[in-house]
Amino acid sequence: MKQNKYDEPNFFSAYEQMPRSVHGLEGAGEWHILKELLPDLKDKTVLDLGCGFGWHCRYAREQQARSVTGVDISEKMIQRAREMTKDPSISYIKKPIEDIDFSHSPFDVVISSLAFHYIKSFKTICEKVYDSLKPGGSFVFSVEHPIFTSRKEQDWYYDDQGNRLHWPVDSYQMEGVRDTSFLNEHVTKYHRTISTYINDLIDSGFLVKEVKESYPTEEMAKKDPLMADENRRPMFLIISANKK
Repeated sequence: MKQNKYDEPNFFSAYEQMPRSVHGLEGAGEWHILKELLPDLKDKTVLDLGCGFGWHCRYAREQQARSVTGVDISEKMIQRAREMTKDPSISYIKKPIEDIDFSHSPFDVVISSLAFHYIKSFKTICEKVYDSLKPGGSFVFSVEHPIFTSRKEQDWYYDDQGNRLHWPVDSYQMEGVRDTSFLNEHVTKYHRTISTYINDLIDSGFLVKEVKESYPTEEMAKKDPLMADENRRPMFLIISANKK
C-alpha cells in the first residue's frame, strides 16, 4: 500500500502551517543548497516528483523552463498546487511516484524534494527516473539524511532541563522501515545508508556529480537559535546525478 498521509485532514492541516508551506522555498532550510545543484533550467522540460504545493514547479518556470510536470500522490496537495499556479506550461498529475512511466516523453531535468524516504525501493525509483530522462539529463533530489532516519525516535537526547545534549545514531546499517512520528502523526519512513543512495544511482546508470549535506545559512541561525543546532548534524542529504 503506497503511503498517502497528506490527504488525512489533521496531517494536512498541520503541514500547511509549516514554514515551507507558508513561505515557500525560502522557508525550506535546505533550499539554498538544492538550488545550487540545479542545472540551468532555461528551455528545459522538468519533472518534479512529490511536487506538493508546486513551489519547485513554479520556480522552474521562473527560470524559464519550457514546461514543467508535477507529480504527487495527494489529492489535497495537487489541488493546492493548481490553486496556486496560473501558468499553462505547468501541469500536475495525481499519481504515486512509484507508478510513473515517462519513458515515451523523457525530460531534461528530474527533481524531487523530501519524498524518497517515504518509498520502499529507491533502486526502483532510480530506474524509473533514468528511463524518464534524456541522455545527459539531470537528476537532483533531497531526502532526510540517514543520520536523521537511522532511529525511529528521530530526535535529540535531552538533559533534565530540556537542553539538547547530542543527536544519537543507532542501527545505521539496519536498513528498512522506521515507524516514527511527524507532525504528531504516525508515519512510515524507510531508512537506507548513504552508500545505498549512491550505489543505487550508480547501478542504475547514473554518474553522481555532487553530494551535499544540509546546514543552515548564517541568517537562519541568527533568526532562530534552534536552527543553529542544525550545524551539529545534517538533517538532509542532497544529491545531483546525470544520466550517462
